[in-house]
Parts: sequence; C-alpha cells; structure tokens
Amino acid sequence: MKTLRDIMRPSFLFIVQKSATVSEAVRAMTEHNVGIVVVLDGDRLTGVFSERDVVRRVVERGLDPARTPVGEVMTTELVVGDADEDYQSAMRKMDQANIRHLPVVSEGRLLSMLSIRDLMRVDLADKGEELEYLRHYLFQVPPEVAASRPVR
Repeated sequence: MKTLRDIMRPSFLFIVQKSATVSEAVRAMTEHNVGIVVVLDGDRLTGVFSERDVVRRVVERGLDPARTPVGEVMTTELVVGDADEDYQSAMRKMDQANIRHLPVVSEGRLLSMLSIRDLMRVDLADKGEELEYLRHYLFQVPPEVAASRPVR
C-alpha cells in the first residue's frame, strides 16, 4: 500500500510566516493557485491558513486583511500525517477531522501538503488496478481447459 511519502510532492508546499498579513497570505494562495498555506514561526509549523479561514475569521469579523497578521486568524489545531503513514489511513483521518488538506511531516519536520483530491486519485487508481486483477482472475481460462480446446 502506498504511503504519503510515495504520493507527496515536496515542492507542493506554500509557506507564509506567522507575522505575514492576511493580504500577503491570500496573494501567495492566488499566485500558486492553492486554497491553503502553511504558517511557520521561524522554521516551526504553527498553523495553516485557508480560504475557509479568510471567510470565517477575517471577512465575517470585518477585519482588515492588510493589517491582520495571519497568526491571529490561522487554524492552530492541526491534524498532520506522517510520511510513512498509508494513504487510506490518512484519508480516514481527514474525513474524521472534516479537513481537505493534510500537512505531511517526518520526525517533526514539515515535508509537504496533500489534498484529499491527491489521495482520492491514488485510491481510484488502486481500485482500478484491483478491479482489473479480479477481472483477469475471474475470466481466465484454466490451462487444462485451454489445452483441450481445438485450435481454429
């Protein structure tokens, strides 16, 4: 079974510092066409900031995005995946936490970010391979039957 390490793209990690403004974080999300950025305090993971956070914690509260530090409105209760965790376990974890993005860590070090879409693609490919294997298994002609058939 594939692990998160097998799936992750190390370059798919967009970072802002805790002191960055909401406007700067939104600009980073827009530039990279992503819905979430990782928030660091120095080199330590302290949170994530998503489009949902913009709506619920900035716009809804009437805060000024140009003056509000991401550190004040980021999500701090993080669910993370270990790089050696299997992808199905990570999917269950994301479903239970009702999240769409999962920071991937190894030995306390942030490596990448995976979306539920990334994991679903792997799951669909695995299911397709399994179906193909079962199809071949169910419809294969046993060697003794094949040997007894006349050649045409």
